[in-house]
Amino acid sequence: MLLSLSIWIPILGGLAVMTTARDKSANLTRWAALITAVAGFLVTIPLYTGFDPSTAALQFVENVLWIDRYKIGYYLGVDGLSMWFVMLNSFTTILVVIAGWVVIEKQPAQYFAAFLIMSGLINGAFAAADAMLFYVFFEAMLIPMYLIIGIWGGPNRLYAAIKFFLYTLLGSLLMLVAFLYLYNVTGGSFMIADFQKVPLGKTPQILIFVALFLAFAVKVPMWPVHTWLPDAHVEAPTGGSVILAAITLKLGAYGFLRFILPIVPDASHMMAPFVVVISLIAIVYIGFIALIQTDMKKLVAYSSISHMGFVTLGFFLFVGGQGSALGIEGGLMQMISHGFVSAAMFLCIGVMYDRMHSRNIADYGGVVNVMPKFAAFMMLFGMANAGLPGTSGFIGEFTVTLAAVKQGMFWTGACAALALILGAAYTLWMYKRVIFGEIGNDHVREMKDVTPREFWMLMLVAACVLGMGLYPAPFTEVMHKSVEALITHVSHSKL
Repeated sequence: MLLSLSIWIPILGGLAVMTTARDKSANLTRWAALITAVAGFLVTIPLYTGFDPSTAALQFVENVLWIDRYKIGYYLGVDGLSMWFVMLNSFTTILVVIAGWVVIEKQPAQYFAAFLIMSGLINGAFAAADAMLFYVFFEAMLIPMYLIIGIWGGPNRLYAAIKFFLYTLLGSLLMLVAFLYLYNVTGGSFMIADFQKVPLGKTPQILIFVALFLAFAVKVPMWPVHTWLPDAHVEAPTGGSVILAAITLKLGAYGFLRFILPIVPDASHMMAPFVVVISLIAIVYIGFIALIQTDMKKLVAYSSISHMGFVTLGFFLFVGGQGSALGIEGGLMQMISHGFVSAAMFLCIGVMYDRMHSRNIADYGGVVNVMPKFAAFMMLFGMANAGLPGTSGFIGEFTVTLAAVKQGMFWTGACAALALILGAAYTLWMYKRVIFGEIGNDHVREMKDVTPREFWMLMLVAACVLGMGLYPAPFTEVMHKSVEALITHVSHSKL
């Protein structure tokens, strides 16, 4: 019941928020959206407090036959690979509502409703244990994000929205073809667990790997199918960028663990070197691209691609047929951390944009002189983005790098570690030009420090960034059994 509540409270609450559109002051809309978002998060807390870390089995299971003829079930459950992302998504939705509290003046009811509905759909995708149910949620969440970018975005919002939609839709269609093939070979089942049990030959595994890989690689996004992301981030409103970076990218990486590795383990072994190479390209090459950006949102967008490269790298550290549990756990930790840090960076950029209506680094300078509290927050989040020890940003990247070295892939780990230097370079370079120095112009001089609303919004994320960085055990302890079970399954070839 908890998983259904985490899905349907935001969706139904979002529909209810839309009925407040006639409220001219929008106060009813804002409070209704916030109450719904908080309620959606509160029902996810028992997922952690009641979680049994000693088993890899799905927990909080709900299974009701949905479409009898095709044996499609409303089958929900979470394990150590998915539980934290349901909570992360619900938490981030609260931040998005607070961030748009007074900023969104154009159709606020529809704006908040779109985010709430998308939050429920994303939770559905992370909790789905039936492949078709996953596909429905995975596709449906494109619609609210398309509307968010297309209606409340920047000058080129329609181009960015259409590009985002088409890229993801194309990959999703390939995923559907793979699901239909697996449905046929299982004898008529869409249960993900049944997909993982069916014996497949070498050629079918490779073809399924390619179809699923393209679907999820676009979502991550991996190099070279990443070009939609900077456009989407630049044009999206602040809330759209926060959800896009913190949550929707994680669905792509999650797909690797839930579908690709367990369903086609032999193809995963064969294709692992290829994935490692393009992950390293994303980590290093995209890091250099971030270094030359003049738009803050583009810089953080490219930074996201580079950081997500650590995730896919950690997932595919195979040596002698053995996967790396440390690498997968590092990738999962990086996914959670990146959710906090990327959300924080885009929220900070949004705070400045609300005052200056500019994202260009050159338009700022000396912000610390007029916004000292904000400068302190942005320094913390910038350090986390650069992977400073003591922050969440260090945990995942260090773990993946360590996993590569322990697997005997020293130079792979060394190349990945280069990104830590690049991350510090582009983050500190941006921070120096925007925050430090003399006041750049009269527009900067007129900027006011964070409001109480902004202060507590940033404080919530700061607590998560520091809490995870200083004490990661609560995040890792729920993963161990699920990761061990996945490694055992993947490391035993079926061919």
